[in-house]
Amino acid sequence: GLSRKQRKAMDREIPWREIMRRCKGGIAAFVRAIHKEADNTSQKQRVPFRRNDFVSGEDLATAIIRLQKAPCIQGKHFQFYPEPRWAYECSLMAAHSQRLAVAKTYKLFIGGAFPRSESGRYLIARTPSGAHVANYCNASRKDLRDAIRVARAAQPSWQGASAFLRGQILYRAAEILESRRAAFLPELAAAGLDAKSAAKQVDQAIDRLVYFAGWTDKLSAVFGSVNPVSSPHWNVTSPEPCGVVAAVCPDTPSLLGLVTLLAIPLVTGNSVIALASEQEPLSAISLAEVFAVSDVPPGVINILTGSRAELAPGLASHLELNAVIDAGGDPAVSKILAGGAATNLKRVHHWHLTAADWEGDDAENPYRLLETVEFKTAWHPSAH
Repeated sequence: GLSRKQRKAMDREIPWREIMRRCKGGIAAFVRAIHKEADNTSQKQRVPFRRNDFVSGEDLATAIIRLQKAPCIQGKHFQFYPEPRWAYECSLMAAHSQRLAVAKTYKLFIGGAFPRSESGRYLIARTPSGAHVANYCNASRKDLRDAIRVARAAQPSWQGASAFLRGQILYRAAEILESRRAAFLPELAAAGLDAKSAAKQVDQAIDRLVYFAGWTDKLSAVFGSVNPVSSPHWNVTSPEPCGVVAAVCPDTPSLLGLVTLLAIPLVTGNSVIALASEQEPLSAISLAEVFAVSDVPPGVINILTGSRAELAPGLASHLELNAVIDAGGDPAVSKILAGGAATNLKRVHHWHLTAADWEGDDAENPYRLLETVEFKTAWHPSAH
């Protein structure tokens, strides 16, 4: 506020109602009009707001209301301190702040596209304190069936690609994730992570992709074998993908867990449907944008957001799913998945990992690759 002496020194007041009536161009026009009006007086008047007050993009009405409530407002008038350079700079910032940022739409990732849920439903992502962050799609059982259908159609082409090519594509995904690293930090921070922890998780996710990319052309050499037989045959055992794999991702760590559960089936030639974290689903769709431009064939990776409890019965009963990796940590969902496996004999692997385990060697154990493969043994007559 202003001192009594300063108030008495002011001999002119600018009628803000008249200025507001003349201004139809928003805050920038408002500031310019005040500046013009104030230039008509030889006395230096003062305005009760600072230079940065208009940077936030508030509208004209909000600015007027806040000015009315300021300490040095007298009645229906306010005072302005004309400094041409300051006023011009303020008007430029105000004009810039009137642009509305394009809010990101978090959709599903099915078949290489980003459709909304067929049900039209959405959920709200919130910070731990309850503040609204964004809306994201709530996948339905129909969305799950669509994802399984396109994953089944895309799996043979991914299996048929050379191991070297699959590794190059996964490495390309790591490169793109590195280039978009900064975009993931606010999404993880909104879930309650501090800046250091968010940065660490993104770095670990990048490193995890690079690690598993190196396993694509080593899998057969490490886990395959040439078996000794007592007949004139070559007997060879080699790992092959089991087909379509579903992954129920953990809530913590959301991004690192998702990357791990996507990479393991992809290394062995499977297609994947992932159910993202319920607590922090936003980074999952941002990760889908990475895979969408990393040469992964459409349909090989599908990412759904929504309720695990709603989608678990569909995962358990669908006959086109060959395996499920359950890392969600929900006993009720685990029971549903185990019950479905008892009727259609799909594989269900339950991962009970802590946050520290996801960051350590346990999640990188190469024997976890065997959970999504089948071993084929071939007999071939030899020359001798």
